[in-house]
Amino acid sequence: MMNSSRREFLRAAAAGMACATALRSAASEGLIEVLIDEPIATIAPEIYGHFVENLGGVVYDGIWVGENSAIPNIGGLRKALVEALRRISPPVIRWPGGCFADSYDWRDGIGPRDKRPKRTNFWAGAAEWPANARHTGPQSYDPNQFGTVEFTRFCKATGAQPYFAANMRGSSAQDFNRWVEYCNSPAGTTTLADQRAVDGEREALNVRYWGVGNEAWGCGGSFTPEDYATEFLRFTAWVPGFNVPLAFVGSGPNGNDLDWTQRFFAKVAQKGELGRVWGWSMHHYAWNASGGRTTDWAAGKGDALRFDAEQYYEILREAYQMSSFITSQWAVMSEMDRRHRVKLVVDEWGAWYAPGTEPFAEALLGQQSTMRDAVLAGLTLDTFNRHSDKVGMAAVAQLVNCLQSLFFAHEDKFCVTPTYHVFDMYRAHQGAQALRTLVSAPAIAYARDKGTGSLPGLSCSASLRDRTLTLTVTNPSLDQAREVDIELRGARGPSANGAKAVTLAAADAHAHNSFESPHAVEPREEQAQAGGARFTRRFPPASVTKLEIALA
Repeated sequence: MMNSSRREFLRAAAAGMACATALRSAASEGLIEVLIDEPIATIAPEIYGHFVENLGGVVYDGIWVGENSAIPNIGGLRKALVEALRRISPPVIRWPGGCFADSYDWRDGIGPRDKRPKRTNFWAGAAEWPANARHTGPQSYDPNQFGTVEFTRFCKATGAQPYFAANMRGSSAQDFNRWVEYCNSPAGTTTLADQRAVDGEREALNVRYWGVGNEAWGCGGSFTPEDYATEFLRFTAWVPGFNVPLAFVGSGPNGNDLDWTQRFFAKVAQKGELGRVWGWSMHHYAWNASGGRTTDWAAGKGDALRFDAEQYYEILREAYQMSSFITSQWAVMSEMDRRHRVKLVVDEWGAWYAPGTEPFAEALLGQQSTMRDAVLAGLTLDTFNRHSDKVGMAAVAQLVNCLQSLFFAHEDKFCVTPTYHVFDMYRAHQGAQALRTLVSAPAIAYARDKGTGSLPGLSCSASLRDRTLTLTVTNPSLDQAREVDIELRGARGPSANGAKAVTLAAADAHAHNSFESPHAVEPREEQAQAGGARFTRRFPPASVTKLEIALA
């Protein structure tokens, strides 16, 4: 039987929807209400993190070109990438994997570079390699020129914090302990601190974030949840902090595997050790084969450039699941963690397509990035903002030359993707106070191979810093613009400075940047017509828009 509070909630919700419908102007196709007086939580800057794995062209040729390269570099780091990344204020970068992490020995990446061992890369035998790829270079045989110190210098150069993923499948708890010691023990205190000084960093690196294994249900060891919980507790027992508040991230579910989460939390809670878990990792990629979702990650996932309306919407539908995954994972976590000490860490997310559009042959799992991917990034970051009370960190996969990357880089060529522009637009949300929003818009219906599908008509999120309101809106419709009423409830409207808008859109959702046409997709800035606490804004098809409003 439905209790009275539940009935009251449904009655109020129905009344609110009716009110929203009535508030729409006659010409509008939607209503966004920003509730100024209903904060959610501070948006952790770490939500806007990035992922670097030693996979294909991510590290070698992407980030690391070497100090003696003719390519402009900063201590071996590609200068163009460092400068472009710094502009979008990256809060955290995860490394060295991914699946590569659970085959990596951190000691291979220390000491003189000319003495470091060469190892077979985890991804050397991957089925997705293009037929013309060379298998003699660093993408298949890692020379370990890019190790712990080089990665932390990359983070420092871009303004990010490092987030390490430790090898659980092939290493030991003591190896993990020693890696923390190498990074964080004060200068001159230990043999490993002395080694760090020889490697060029005398002072402690002060690394806070540590992932304990990666995808422990799969490439990270094929553990059961209980066995992984035991290993997690063993790896994190009595790790010296060296005055750094270490934040351990557990290897969470594949997608929305609730059983994995429930059993891990039950085991750790049984030991009374939930306090050791700072974050709980979750991975979710959006992909489809023609006709819908496939569970075979190596199967065809649809093309990054040649897609029809069904494939366009199916990828977005997969991405939209992120919100329900977050809420359901959070509910299971709360069964054991009623005080919500553990935050969700979505440290791999993005679109994943079939091979064939990589920017160069050695860019394994590289793919083009179109306006479709910009829309996916916008609606995903909106989701994280709306769940800022639950999500403590996230990382788009991956930074450069791989999956939904922000950059393409090869030899002396470099360009940014539409996803980069979305991160640039959304950086105003970092550290701001998330506000509740109410959205009323007709759903998008589309034809599928079997029946019809639907998507929400609009996605948005809002935040407030001082008296500046940032509202980001994604219109996922492939061919329909939206004329939307926007109401700022609890505010008198814009000040004399008014409002500014930045819109990322293109005449064709297949539009993308490349080495040959690096500026094909770029945002445009304009003054926004925002008179009073209620105004109307037109959002183009397949677009992402940021409105910045100085409140009176």
